[in-house]
Amino acid sequence: MADIQSIIALISLIDDPDENVFLHVRDRLLSYGPEAIPFLENSWEEKDYGLLFQNRIENLIHEIQFENTKNELQNWKDSAEKDLLKGAVLVAKYQYPGLHENQIYTEIQRIQKDIWLEINERQTALEKVYIINKVLFELHHFHGDSKHFHSPLNSYINTVLETKKGNPLSLSIIYSIVAQNLNIPIYGVNLPNHFVLAYLDEFGVKKFIANENKHGVLFYINPFSKGTIFDENEIKSFLSGINQPHLKEYFEPCSNTSIIKRMLTNLISSFQEVGNSEKVNELVELRNLFED
Repeated sequence: MADIQSIIALISLIDDPDENVFLHVRDRLLSYGPEAIPFLENSWEEKDYGLLFQNRIENLIHEIQFENTKNELQNWKDSAEKDLLKGAVLVAKYQYPGLHENQIYTEIQRIQKDIWLEINERQTALEKVYIINKVLFELHHFHGDSKHFHSPLNSYINTVLETKKGNPLSLSIIYSIVAQNLNIPIYGVNLPNHFVLAYLDEFGVKKFIANENKHGVLFYINPFSKGTIFDENEIKSFLSGINQPHLKEYFEPCSNTSIIKRMLTNLISSFQEVGNSEKVNELVELRNLFED
């Protein structure tokens, strides 16, 4: 438990004109972490110390929230589980530090239940995907945002769930999470300039059809185009069209760590588009946590 009186005393010194005093106060408050935020917010709302005080309060709150997000992402990366939904939520907390995580989990469960009600073990992989597509894109109206493709709102899972529109990565994340929760083997494939999903050939069906299955994938799914199904030949054509080699990693599922790193990369590009260097620098710092 934080020393409340010490925090309050430190806050009263935030607008000290001596820069050295302020830097000492700042470091002390940062050391308290998120516990200091309610007191900082109350002082900002209830006291009228002037613009310098308000500006320093705002910056301190942001610094504490950013360091907290950074620490949580580091802990996620170091964890054995690396839950994909949790990782996506942590990225969203960079922009929305006060978001209610339970609302996100509840919405995912609602979508998942709508799919579960129509799925059974006797159905083929294609039939299951048709049901997922129907629920996500017809019942819940998710769709790719082609008009504002680079908007950062298309990368935060909370806003994607709210607006029902996103980029290839965010839509794929939601699609794969609900599928995996229902024991349907659908995983992300990290292509250059794009992101799709792979339905794993868990029963080796394709070997009987095509005599081989180098990548262990039954077929691929493109959530950005409402769940279109395609095969590896389309990936080869796509890679050839952008002069990229046909690397094995472009045909097989990637790790959840790679997905969250890609999400941060997308956000960096989004804020570069609008010239927000401050957010770019912070997001680069978060992405650097995922560098080998």
